[in-house]
Amino acid sequence: MTTLLQNALEKDEFRLFYQPKVCLLTGSVLGVEALIRWFSADLGEVSPADFIPLAEDMGLIDQIGDWVMETAIKQAVIWRDQQMPVNVAVNVSARQFQRGNVAGRVIGLLHRYELSPSLFGIELTETSFMHSAAKTRSAISELLRVGVSVAIDDFGTGCSSLNYIRTLSLNQLKIDLSFIRNIQSSEKDRLLVEAMIAMAHAMDYKVIAEGVETVEQLKLLRRMGCDQAQGYLFSRPQPEENITEWLKYAF
Repeated sequence: MTTLLQNALEKDEFRLFYQPKVCLLTGSVLGVEALIRWFSADLGEVSPADFIPLAEDMGLIDQIGDWVMETAIKQAVIWRDQQMPVNVAVNVSARQFQRGNVAGRVIGLLHRYELSPSLFGIELTETSFMHSAAKTRSAISELLRVGVSVAIDDFGTGCSSLNYIRTLSLNQLKIDLSFIRNIQSSEKDRLLVEAMIAMAHAMDYKVIAEGVETVEQLKLLRRMGCDQAQGYLFSRPQPEENITEWLKYAF
């Protein structure tokens, strides 16, 4: 896998899939999350859970991350020109923040492709702050200054969530699907999600619930005041051509 991964970019084996984010107040589509997929000629489809850590260890994550950002921005431009302006968000790893000028790279790409910063977003996990807190905070501030949205992803799964969240400037907080999955059957999970939403709103963050799969979950989240949701109830992650057709109906 190591050998094949080194040549995957050159062989054009990566693709981006997109999953919509829906406003719970209006039902409109506000954005999509771009998710990388690797379709190896030798291995078939390889899970990101397998190849992303390997790419980080091999020092390839910057190249792959740059490809993801540029591809997502080019797609956002295409959708904007088709009268379907949606915010396209990409995941940025802790290693990218450690080693690369993430803010400078994003701002440079936005200028090159003439895309409004309001149509692009960054999602990062709490480990970004644990490994490179000062550099990450600086990059976030720069991105927010120009109008790029910044979300903390998989909130609630890291051991230091509250410690970092109270000192950061962010736009959005994404509640991990492990909390959403059981909100119908578990009172503890329901109370936790309600508390997360209330805390986020107190700090003026928008809240996105991940992994929404049922109408009952959706109703509960609406009642709790959650702002947005994504999950299989609306759409699975799909390749560009499929999600474009989906967006045409949404718009």
